[in-house]
Amino acid sequence: MKKWIIPFLFLSSAWTTNVYAQTKQLSLQEALRFALDHNQQLAVSRLEEQIGKQKTLEVRAQALPQITGNANITDNIKKQVMVLPGEFNRDEPGKPVALPVGTTWNASATAELNQQLFNQSVFTGLQAARSGEEYYTLQTQQTKEVVIYNVSALYYSLLVKQEKLNVVQSNIDKMTKLVETTQSQLDNGLAKRIDLDRIKVSLVNYQTQKSQLINQLKVDENKLKQAMGMPVTEDLEFPPLALSDIEQKAAVTTDFGEFNLSNRTEYKLLKKNEELQQFQKKAYIAEYFPSLSFNGRYSYNSLSDKFDMFKGNNGTANNFGMASIGLTLKIPIFDGFARRSRVNQANYTLEQIAKKLDANKMELTTAFENARLSLLNSLSTIKSQKENVALADEVYASTQNNYNLGLANLTDLLNSETSLAEAQNSYNEALLQYKLAELDLIKSHGNLPSLLN
Repeated sequence: MKKWIIPFLFLSSAWTTNVYAQTKQLSLQEALRFALDHNQQLAVSRLEEQIGKQKTLEVRAQALPQITGNANITDNIKKQVMVLPGEFNRDEPGKPVALPVGTTWNASATAELNQQLFNQSVFTGLQAARSGEEYYTLQTQQTKEVVIYNVSALYYSLLVKQEKLNVVQSNIDKMTKLVETTQSQLDNGLAKRIDLDRIKVSLVNYQTQKSQLINQLKVDENKLKQAMGMPVTEDLEFPPLALSDIEQKAAVTTDFGEFNLSNRTEYKLLKKNEELQQFQKKAYIAEYFPSLSFNGRYSYNSLSDKFDMFKGNNGTANNFGMASIGLTLKIPIFDGFARRSRVNQANYTLEQIAKKLDANKMELTTAFENARLSLLNSLSTIKSQKENVALADEVYASTQNNYNLGLANLTDLLNSETSLAEAQNSYNEALLQYKLAELDLIKSHGNLPSLLN
């Protein structure tokens, strides 16, 4: 019997751990970390970064020695014929003589070396390749920030919808109790059938809202899973919206920081693109420069009328080697103004990038100002809506008490209940707008990765 105790305890522990893992509430930081590990778009961007590194190595290879080798073997099935004048014909003087030329079998092996000594295009390409590698790294950083922003926005939206669902459920509970109370009053002749029907209509409306909200929550949850790179079949649970934390943070939010354009990845990408285009222009200009390279060549040949070239001294083949070294100087003289056209194209492209930089600066500055204004507006809205919720709750409690005492009619009670629900939803919406405005402000400062902490 004892031998089953340890396996049973182990299985029990594993089952408990599995249940905990399934019911564990997903925090924003956990969602972001999962997204950075599994988001498909980010994975593609990382692969592009690796491709960029390999392109750097490819360009760097142009400055290294280039060595090639080749070998061939030829069977001259029908040899070329050379015709000699008749003076060389001893048998029949005056008659031209046709003599076969060469051997039946020819074999050769050749190795060539080429090393660039001076090539301005290659040297410029090396600088551009390193800058291009940095460009791909910035692209990955931008994709990472997009993933963080999208996941955070979807996550906050889900939390607020959950809070709205709680509000609707609270109203359903209130209406359910009111139905029970009114039914009891109707049975005792203290209420009218129409009053009970009106309450039931309100109850059905709230139940419909609940059904719609649950469906919206599922759709938004699937969107979040897609942004995270998580299968839609996975089950997730989310913590309740920390209202007190948001209220406390909103109450002390006064410093929005100073806008620094150089912190934005979008701006860095444009500047890096400008740098790459400068290198491209230099590469076009470098085509005007001469290039100098060193080259060496060695070949080994074997000629025979029999297929015995590989028998060494035991064969009839004639073997000999050849070697050469030299310098090659290429001087561009005239290409029909093609280089000049490419340089002009690069100049126009640089002007385009300069315009894009100006537009991007204006766009990012405007985004910062809008985020700051939205945050200020959200702070004001949160404060007023919180007071409105407190007032609506007080009105509802008073009206409900008067209704129970027969001092208020059902219309007043339903109106106060509707006003309370609207105030609660407006308050929750204000909290969502605050979190989204805060997210935009963090993005404007180029500090989205801070959400991981």
